[in-house]
Amino acid sequence: PIYPLAEGYADKLAAAGRLVFGPTREGAQIESDKAWAKQLMRGAAIPTAESRTFTDAQAGIAYLESREHAPVVKAAGLAKGKGVFVPATIAEAIDAVKRIMIAKEFGEAGRKVLLEERLTGPEVSVLAIVDGRTIMLLPPAQDHKRLLDGDKGPNTGGMGVYCPANVLTDAQMERVERDVLVPAVDAMRRDGIDYKGVLYAGLMLTPSGPKVLEFNCRFGDPECQAILPRLKADLLEIMLAACKGELDACDVAWDSSPACCVVLASEGYPEKPRAGAVIAGIDKAQAMPGVHVFHAGTKLNAKGEIVTAGGRVLSVTALGDTLAQARERAYAACAAIEFPGKVMRTDIALAASRA
Repeated sequence: PIYPLAEGYADKLAAAGRLVFGPTREGAQIESDKAWAKQLMRGAAIPTAESRTFTDAQAGIAYLESREHAPVVKAAGLAKGKGVFVPATIAEAIDAVKRIMIAKEFGEAGRKVLLEERLTGPEVSVLAIVDGRTIMLLPPAQDHKRLLDGDKGPNTGGMGVYCPANVLTDAQMERVERDVLVPAVDAMRRDGIDYKGVLYAGLMLTPSGPKVLEFNCRFGDPECQAILPRLKADLLEIMLAACKGELDACDVAWDSSPACCVVLASEGYPEKPRAGAVIAGIDKAQAMPGVHVFHAGTKLNAKGEIVTAGGRVLSVTALGDTLAQARERAYAACAAIEFPGKVMRTDIALAASRA
């Protein structure tokens, strides 16, 4: 299954008396149904963008025609991080609604559409591990969603990330915990949902403070590929503690080395990624200091060669004494990896490393 949590795998596994790290099907709605998540946020007074939900394409289009500025258009269901459009004009917004609801480009994810107020500011991801009551914050990370340098081109599932994200101050991090994560977990508990697993808040740091763009119910990639290499503790122990409701007893330390992760994608991503291109140089990249290469869209062909088999092919993460060094190492490793049609951004963590 593509979305095991949304399909209730945690419920089925837990029914046999097993410890399961991951929310129930009901809890996973925080990601699988954006309209449900919006309702939860409104009820819990969690800061988020104003939005309208439509189940009828023509009603959504009529609403757009009455607007002066184009809102963000989102498929309400699960669309692998791709069902989000940031249109420049009302015409583009109408086209996005047609693609989601009429052409059904994202399948069942497009049965409902959200038309959402456009927020401005830097984006940042804050992930937490939750045991139903206790919340363990992980260091913030900043993803680069657009395909091309300078945040241009279509939205993707993520083209690269760095951690810790220096755009978020300690005071803002406390605010995110107090105003976003704690109320979300409390609201779910009031609804009878014992949320255990990862709660991921995608945030926009607006002039009036952090606001939620979306929630995910899992470790996002590439975010976790920049966060987890810095963890100086046993992740399995933390996950077990979360399952048992004993997270408050966990001691966690983090490597002071920043991490930079660059995604290598296939030609044609995100629309029609090319598959079957032979990949060379992974071992060479892995041997470089501080480098980890994570496979995302790869497989072995009949000859035993590693080939591309998806949009995002590899995530190349490097740690360094400084973010600038981590970035340099990550890009050196990316240069060592070759395959026809390789696509990557060249500006991941560039502004942050200069800052």
